Amino acid sequence: MLLTADAGPEARYRRWLAINRGSVRCVVGTRAAMFAPVRDLGLVALWDDGDSSHHDVNAPQPHAREVLVLRAVQEEAAVLLGGHGQTVEAAQLVETGWARPLAAEREAVRAAAPLVRTVGDEDEARDPAARSARLPSLAWEALRDGLTRGPVLVQVPRRGYVPRLACTRCRAPARCERCQGPLTAAGPDQPLSCGWCGTDAPGWACAECGGTRLRAIVVGARRTAEELGRSFPAVPVRTSGRDHILDTVPDRPALVVSTPGAEPVPEGPGYAAAMLLDGWALLGRPDLRAGEEALRHWLNAAALVRPHADGGTVVVLAEATLRPVQALVRWDPAGNARRELADRAFLGFPPVSRMAAVTGPPEAVEGLLDTAELPAEAEVLGPVPMPVTEPGRPRRPGDPPPGEQWQRALVRVPPGSGAGLAAALKTAQAARLARREGAPARVRIDPPDIG
Repeated sequence: MLLTADAGPEARYRRWLAINRGSVRCVVGTRAAMFAPVRDLGLVALWDDGDSSHHDVNAPQPHAREVLVLRAVQEEAAVLLGGHGQTVEAAQLVETGWARPLAAEREAVRAAAPLVRTVGDEDEARDPAARSARLPSLAWEALRDGLTRGPVLVQVPRRGYVPRLACTRCRAPARCERCQGPLTAAGPDQPLSCGWCGTDAPGWACAECGGTRLRAIVVGARRTAEELGRSFPAVPVRTSGRDHILDTVPDRPALVVSTPGAEPVPEGPGYAAAMLLDGWALLGRPDLRAGEEALRHWLNAAALVRPHADGGTVVVLAEATLRPVQALVRWDPAGNARRELADRAFLGFPPVSRMAAVTGPPEAVEGLLDTAELPAEAEVLGPVPMPVTEPGRPRRPGDPPPGEQWQRALVRVPPGSGAGLAAALKTAQAARLARREGAPARVRIDPPDIG
């Protein structure tokens, strides 16, 4: 039975009752299906456990992988984690012997995988075409050759038209006069507007040098589609992103420009080629999982390309010496996950250790840590100031309210002490709330976005 939010509340409730009565033996669904009351559970399976959609940002912030693993242990069921990539958490399950790897032989992987070629900064510096165009010569050649045989996928990390602009003369970022947010261009004929507060900036002038000309420092998917459409006027260009996601594309020459995670599935044997642009935008994010996430997005896109024997080629614009890029070239996500797990173990980061992030106003963080009876082996890192959220800027989960100065402290314990850490923080939080001792602090166990 299919269990998704698209079915509507009435249909979902009827299906939920059918599952609870035991008349349904198999349930397939999105994240909420992890709580489906399937009777006599024998197998739980999760595809692409590194996808952020499996993590609920609302309290208590469950992750589908953790819930399904706990259910499997309690109900003595089997667990299957699948995907083109591999997360550090899955690698830890294998490393500890809790799970066993299930992978094809290297010969079979090489036969099914496309040819992966890299273009780094040094290659672009030596390429005259890359100085005047966005794509270096190697990418253009692969693009032209692929279009003679079928559709070509172009993955762009940023959506929109031109999400980041800078002064042409001094390279200073273009900022909004009202809230200092980044100015963006929604289209070729659209006025400049702020990405935070939405205020138009028709008469913009650089605050540093007074210049009035702008250059793009980050190019979005719509601008990329426009540029490629001019370069290949006889080829249709299709875009797939957050606003409009394509499910499939026909097996005929076309340019398919997509953001990560929105790649449509080709109807034929696969894409003839794929361009993975702006690898620095994925790898350069200030996040502990930046490399893992970049490799996951690249593998998911490259898996849609035809095998090398059929002419399938993937060109990634990223430094070839970086570990995620090498893992893509060798098609070795398991090896990358093992090395990432070893680095986490050396640094004491999750999932090797258990960690809690305590955020909030300085007095709330200090009060909670002073009240909590932490385990003897607990190590407190910080607190340190968090970036102030500018007025008008969209807030992500965990960001402080606009204009407020918050702090964050990390409490780390070795494996086996996670339950004691969570219980100590929960008890201290409840005591402070009962006594109404100031503003509450926000507690997250093993936060996925440690920067």
